[in-house]
Amino acid sequence: MGHSMTRRNIIPYNPNLVPLAKQLRQNMTLAEVLLWNHLKQKQMRGYDFDRQRPIDEYIVDFYCKDLMLAIEIDG
Repeated sequence: MGHSMTRRNIIPYNPNLVPLAKQLRQNMTLAEVLLWNHLKQKQMRGYDFDRQRPIDEYIVDFYCKDLMLAIEIDG
């Protein structure tokens, strides 16, 4: 599935959140692990997702740049 070569909007983030995001990736909840197993390696219709992505002043559980879609998992 090809994606058009459109330019993505750059979403600002706080670089101070990067170490916390890395720590969260290493300590995922069961719900996050189960969803990540379906999102990783472009298994979801070919879209690429990031885990624990810093966006502005927040860290979202999963983010797809092409769709500009953030997914948050509660417990």
